[in-house]
Amino acid sequence: MAESFPSDPVYSRNILEMLAVANEYCVFVEKADVYSTDELLGFFQKISPLLYIKGALLPIIEPSNPEANERFVTEEKWELIFNSLRIKFQPSDEFWSADTEFGTPEILKGSMAEHFTDIYQDLKDFLILYQRSSIAAKENAVAECRRLFANHWGIRIANVQKAMHYLIYPDITESEYLF
Repeated sequence: MAESFPSDPVYSRNILEMLAVANEYCVFVEKADVYSTDELLGFFQKISPLLYIKGALLPIIEPSNPEANERFVTEEKWELIFNSLRIKFQPSDEFWSADTEFGTPEILKGSMAEHFTDIYQDLKDFLILYQRSSIAAKENAVAECRRLFANHWGIRIANVQKAMHYLIYPDITESEYLF
């Protein structure tokens, strides 16, 4: 007999797939100190586009009880992850990106460690809140993850992807890039 899933939208395929990818990301990041820089870059190069796609596919869910939203990653945990990644990425942690938000071009300095840690924080909060037993918690987890994808971690993935590419393929000269 086929297994049936609850019909509530918080159990949709897109959400369950997002949970799986977010969990893989968080578990890996929490053990970043055991990996080489090349292993970290290889993982982030592959999972970042997948996270972006899964984030873009999250459905719109209106929480029935917005007060059930919570954050869990502490400043101390964020600092621990950030410092672990920053040490691994030195001396190539910082990169430059162009921001054209609101129509005014601006050049910004970014940090791969900061971007990946910010992504971790949003995804870890999503995972922990979704694991709560109430539907209200799950609704809030999905709604907040979707909101943060749109205004926080989605753009961080887009910004850091180019910086990673140049680190992974350092032997390509400017004249070899087909712009």
